[in-house]
Amino acid sequence: MLAIRAAHCYDGGSFRPDGVTVLVEGERIAGVEAVGYDVPEGVEVTSYDGTLLPGLIDAHVHLVAEGIRPGAPGSLEAAGALGDDGLDAAIARSLATNAAAGVTTVRDLGDRRYRTLVARDRRTTGEPRIVAAGPPLTVPEGHCHYLGGEVEGVEGVRAGVRDHVERGVDVVKVMASGGLLTLGTDIFGVQFSPEELRAAVEETHRAGLRIIAHCQSEAGARHAVAAGVDGLEHATLLSPEGIAVPDDLISEIAARDITVDPTLGMDLSRAIPIEQMPAHVQEMVQRLGLTPAQIAVGRARQLARMIEHGVRIVTGSDAGVTPPKRHGNVWRAVVQLLDAGLTPAQALATATSLAADECGLTDTTGRIAEGLNADLLVVDGDLSADLTALAHPRQLWVRGTLLPGQRRTA
Repeated sequence: MLAIRAAHCYDGGSFRPDGVTVLVEGERIAGVEAVGYDVPEGVEVTSYDGTLLPGLIDAHVHLVAEGIRPGAPGSLEAAGALGDDGLDAAIARSLATNAAAGVTTVRDLGDRRYRTLVARDRRTTGEPRIVAAGPPLTVPEGHCHYLGGEVEGVEGVRAGVRDHVERGVDVVKVMASGGLLTLGTDIFGVQFSPEELRAAVEETHRAGLRIIAHCQSEAGARHAVAAGVDGLEHATLLSPEGIAVPDDLISEIAARDITVDPTLGMDLSRAIPIEQMPAHVQEMVQRLGLTPAQIAVGRARQLARMIEHGVRIVTGSDAGVTPPKRHGNVWRAVVQLLDAGLTPAQALATATSLAADECGLTDTTGRIAEGLNADLLVVDGDLSADLTALAHPRQLWVRGTLLPGQRRTA
């Protein structure tokens, strides 16, 4: 047994201003005590001046891509040309990068040939836990078709879902709209017919799994909500007029208890100049007049309305898809939620306890509580006063295993 004592603590729901002593035995938390707890004789005690919190959960990553292609708009499409060895190597590097940034669980929402399931089942000591969707379901030549999840027609969609279930996925992802990174798809429109999308939902629910939908467009979000999905990824709600804030749609998302992952957290220092972007992206940006600053303002206003309506928000980064979306940047997405009106404690919950609930891991991780896995992170400073301290991880335990070395990301 070991004891971790910290001057500050966030337990997955609230800050504990008087600090905490957490007892760890094997992979699990054996006890949560006051900072001055008299530790039993023979128990090793490690004390920190910073904040102890649950390991972070990134609810939207692509482990097969690393976001490192210089001079290119993205790297996810490159995964389509990799063999198993290349995919496995990328997954291992992506997991290591996430761990170095304090991430103990990732939800992978788009791989190729189900290689993240192989990594998940291998359960390597010290690597972040994986919740895996396999290749996302998409229409022929649709968004991310290069990952191998193309299906067509109601029966084709049902067969595609059944194949995912048989292979052991934890969640199903479907592309309800086009995407910026796939040439020829409609960023403002929808993918799949209403009948096909409903079939995907029905088949997934029949298997007892959740289904989440990629939707960049307002039309795609309405399409997915009508079909009965459980979660919306991005939910940028783009329309030909810009970023929409439709109260009727937001009210319906809340009423149906649909989770939204806005996939914030872009590192603008790694953004590609507009003139280097694909022509179709340049055209859209110029037509809508959306600079990165304007996008940030529009998304903050949009998310504030969702929060007012009671929509459940979780935090994912979409890590790996482009250079500004490198793995290990989920902390940026958490901090950005402050602009939408969340408190530091509420923002942290989106990447700890709420994300664990969304991933089906309520009884496993996401909180500092007796009996849960010892997925624990220490960061420098007092997070209740400065949430950007998340950028400075000091120490990390993954299922009770201490990762060596001091890590710093920025």
